[in-house]
Amino acid sequence: MLSDRHEPKADIIERYARHVSSGKAAFFAQAGIDFVGGEREGISLSDLDGKRLINCHCNGGVFNLGHRNPRVMAALQRAMASYDIGNHHLMSAPRAALAERLAGISPGEINRVVFGVSGGEAIDMALKLARAHTKRPKIISALGGYHGHTGLALAAGDEAYRKPFEPLSPGFVQIPFGDLPALESVMGDDTAAVIFETIPATLGIAIPPENFYAGVRRLCDRWGAVMIMDEVQTGLGRCGRVWGIDTYGVAPDIIVTGKGLSGGIYPISATLYADHLDAFLHENPFIHISTFGGAEVGCFVALEVLDMLEEPGFLKHVCAMADVFKQGFSVLLEKHPGVLVEARQRGLMMGLKFVDPRCGPWMTVAGFRVGLLTIYANNDPSVIQVLPPLIIQEAEARQVLGMLDSMLSGLEAALR
Repeated sequence: MLSDRHEPKADIIERYARHVSSGKAAFFAQAGIDFVGGEREGISLSDLDGKRLINCHCNGGVFNLGHRNPRVMAALQRAMASYDIGNHHLMSAPRAALAERLAGISPGEINRVVFGVSGGEAIDMALKLARAHTKRPKIISALGGYHGHTGLALAAGDEAYRKPFEPLSPGFVQIPFGDLPALESVMGDDTAAVIFETIPATLGIAIPPENFYAGVRRLCDRWGAVMIMDEVQTGLGRCGRVWGIDTYGVAPDIIVTGKGLSGGIYPISATLYADHLDAFLHENPFIHISTFGGAEVGCFVALEVLDMLEEPGFLKHVCAMADVFKQGFSVLLEKHPGVLVEARQRGLMMGLKFVDPRCGPWMTVAGFRVGLLTIYANNDPSVIQVLPPLIIQEAEARQVLGMLDSMLSGLEAALR
């Protein structure tokens, strides 16, 4: 029986440790964090005891539209009056409608979609398609990157995630992120694909040089390799345009999206690919299946997400809030030069870098204490990710900046 909010928190934590993850429970206990999610709405969520956190992690962009967005909830309720998940073997009106909408907002020749449930599954599909299309083995990705915990996605990610599970699929090569000469040195006629997160969050919101993706496009064209952009976190408005790669003026061959496409309500992901890659899937239409991928009720949720994304003023609002944070970060850099060394930002894809790798975890814990959920970057713990809901308002953004100011003052005192 699902417990209500009045059940003792200690009992819930004990049951979670016993049946879900003893390691996570131990980690949070060591950090002094006993937060158990309760009510949530808009930009915030609350502990079972009522402690409120402004969500500036958003589960990597899942809650771009906030928690339990009324329009998204209503779309799911409408869909459930007539639909269920559907049958992935059959043709589907909701899937066709969502695929058409995704094609309409995608750059270049991207007109086709394969649906999945998770970002990792969608990455696997992208890499499978690249290998099938090119009949080549090599996949090039970035050191310190993260593309998911499934098979091919895991092999493309950082060693910390894949090492315990080796041997994995061969043919994967990694280079420093943003290093065009390093990429050129490993590309050749055996290269099937190059895959990058447009801005790698787990690497610490690393911002590549402005000409990097134009160079990646040229190299992929030279060698006939497939250019794949992992937009699971950067896509759907996070960077101030529909896709993060749009801000660099480059059209890839494949875009992978997820997280925010769910509206925080119903899991769905998608591999969007260009027409010239379709021959293999046309000849083998049942070779990749996903029983719950593109669930028909989930398609209605995603369509509502796109309706909101494409409304006049939505992306302008994202850019306006990005300016508020940019100005606020400038003040924080001047005020706390002994601990804060850099503000990284592309729209509302943001991170703050500190002088020491210990600072990120310290700031994460400090955030829980002052009412701010922000998480340090696992592959660069000197950085905290600042990923507020895209619907955040100016007063709320300034409240977040005030919290960060207080946390930085505490960090300075702790380091002294």
